[in-house]
Amino acid sequence: MIDKQRMSEYVMDLIRIDSLSYKEKEVGLKLRKDMEELGGECFFDDAGKIVKGNIGNLLVKISGNKKDARPILLSAHMDTVVPGEGIKPQIEDGIIKSDGTTILGSDDKSGLAIITEVVRTIKEKNIQYGDIEIAFTICEEVGLLGARHIDISNFKSKYGIVFDSGSPTGFSASIITKCPSAEKLEFKVHGLEAHAGVCPERGMNAIKIASEAIANMKLGRIDAETTANIGIIEGGFAINIVPNFVHIKGEARSHSEDKLRAQIEHMRKCFHDAVSRYEITLEGKTYIATVEETIERSYDKMNISNESKVVKLINQAANNLGLSINTLASGGGCDANYFNKKGVECVNLGTGMKEIHTVNEYLVLEEFYQAADILLETIKLNAILDLSLH
Repeated sequence: MIDKQRMSEYVMDLIRIDSLSYKEKEVGLKLRKDMEELGGECFFDDAGKIVKGNIGNLLVKISGNKKDARPILLSAHMDTVVPGEGIKPQIEDGIIKSDGTTILGSDDKSGLAIITEVVRTIKEKNIQYGDIEIAFTICEEVGLLGARHIDISNFKSKYGIVFDSGSPTGFSASIITKCPSAEKLEFKVHGLEAHAGVCPERGMNAIKIASEAIANMKLGRIDAETTANIGIIEGGFAINIVPNFVHIKGEARSHSEDKLRAQIEHMRKCFHDAVSRYEITLEGKTYIATVEETIERSYDKMNISNESKVVKLINQAANNLGLSINTLASGGGCDANYFNKKGVECVNLGTGMKEIHTVNEYLVLEEFYQAADILLETIKLNAILDLSLH
């Protein structure tokens, strides 16, 4: 029932539109045009102004033809990561990939295309459905900012599906029901500048101090529930100056709040221990190394029961189609984290994207089509199942 050729051509059209975080306007305007042609009521919210992007979240309502059916929220994000400009998608051996110089952008253009194709199909085939509410979000890749700033009162849905993940090998589809909490960490280490060739002993090298802190830090996979990373280091002015400042940015994530707090305290201690070892006295004045820190919650964890309404609905849809499906936990966050926090029970359904955030990214077309089939069947079931499921 899904038009596979149209769907693959559409996702490639979306992929060709540059839409880095904060710069989603062009793809947003295309989606608004397409949704309005399908009878959608559309508007952009104020999230773009809040985060200083060039457009807000696109919120869409498709009025259902079965008025007693419960509404359902669908969502995918419009932004992509770098290098994500001038993408040249190509189909080869059942996958879509880039030319290898950029990411593909199936994260999350595949989600946008799945939702759009399913809406087209239900309109063309006159399928029974309840109200469909859609959030095409901005700035997901830089901290779920679009979802963070959505006014949830715009929606009547109590449950929904975000399309923003892949599927593990061996399964036709997967539902992510658990995502971690995450915190963003910034450390600013202050040392003392000096001429690196003439009198380096009169300086305190901030980069060296930060390096000692990081070298003593547990990073990467901490345990099955917890990860940590240092991702950005900025500092120094010239190779002949002992640097007096360095700025470090990192993160920690965990499905356990206690483990997350312990990891953050460990990372803090590494920096405080490192600066405590450095001081110098010059002409009777003592200088000590210092560190400033900023720790900010990026998003709270989500943990949806397998007995939840939306999981049951998707499971039955997959079973009706003869597809295998599983629920799993992810180490990444997604817009569903914020939707759940705001009171809309959401899960994350795989779209077939693989090796995301790399130039090796690709989209498995069979899984891409299956995700659309599952969504279509889910919408049909949502219109006819008795309220005991709801």
